[in-house]
Amino acid sequence: MALTRLFRLPERRLTGFVPNSSPAKRQLLEIVAAFGEGYNRALDKVPDVTDLPRHLHGFAIEGAAMSCTLLDTITFRGNRLRALMENTGGRYTHLIHVGAGWALARLRRTRWPGLGDEMLRWLAWDGWGFHQAYFMPRKVFHNHWIEVGARGATRPIRDQGTGRALWFYTGSDPELIARLIGTYPPHRRSDLWAGIGLAAAYTGVSGGTDDLLAVGAGHREHLAQGAAFAAKAHVLSGHVPPGSAKAVETLTGVTPDVAAGWTDQALARTPRPGSPADYELWRAGIRKTFHQHTEGVL
Repeated sequence: MALTRLFRLPERRLTGFVPNSSPAKRQLLEIVAAFGEGYNRALDKVPDVTDLPRHLHGFAIEGAAMSCTLLDTITFRGNRLRALMENTGGRYTHLIHVGAGWALARLRRTRWPGLGDEMLRWLAWDGWGFHQAYFMPRKVFHNHWIEVGARGATRPIRDQGTGRALWFYTGSDPELIARLIGTYPPHRRSDLWAGIGLAAAYTGVSGGTDDLLAVGAGHREHLAQGAAFAAKAHVLSGHVPPGSAKAVETLTGVTPDVAAGWTDQALARTPRPGSPADYELWRAGIRKTFHQHTEGVL
C-alpha cells in the first residue's frame, strides 16, 4: 500500500497536457484518463480493464505496463509486466512494450531486455519519447531537448514517441503540428511525423486527419508507416474502432487489415534478432510497401 500511495498518478498531473481550446479535448482527455486508470490499478494488482469502453483498453494497458515496470524494477521481482502480457494473451504486446518505456524514462534506465521479442522491445524508446514530452513539453517541443542516452541509434524511435505526444499537446491541430515540427532540425522531422500518423490512427479522434495529408505532404510515407503500426496494434487486439479504421484508410489508402499486413511482411524481411538499425529497416520496409501501393505496384 505504501508503494501504491508513493507512485499513484493523480488526475491533475495528466489532464493539463491537452489544450482547452481543442475541439477534440473530450476524446483526448478520455484517453489520458484511461491511461491513468490502468496505471493506478496496476499498482495494486494485474488489472482487469474490461469494464472500460472497448476502444480505451489499449491505453489502459499501456498505463498498466508503466506501473508494472516501475514496480518490477524497484522491487527486483520482475514478474508483474510478464503477468500483464500473459493475462492479455499477447493482444496488447505493442502497448505493453511502449508502456514499459514510460517507466524506463522515469527511472532513467537506457537498457532493457524486453519480454522476449528482440524487435518489439525497441518500442520502449517510443514510450520513452512520449514520457519525456508529456512531462517536459517545453524542453522537448520548444527547445528540442533530447537526453544524452537517446542521441544515438535509438533517437529515431524516441522521436516517433515524441511525435505521438505532439498529437495530444496540440489537441490534434494539423496546422499547429506542422508549425512545431517545422522548427525541428530537418533530420528529426520524419520520425516526428511517423509518431503523428501513429497517434492519429490509434486514437481515431474525429477531425483533422484529412488535413494531415496536406500539412505533412513531404512526409506521407512516414505518416503511413505510423498509421500501419497503429493498424497492427488494433488488429492484434481484436477490435478496430471506427475512428481508427477511418484514419488508417485516410493515411495509408488501405484497410486496417491490409496495413497491419504491411507491418508483418516488412518484419518478415528484416533481420532478427533485432537492433535499433534493424528496427529502422522494419519501418523503412513498411514505407517501401506504401510507396509501391501508391505507385500501383501492389
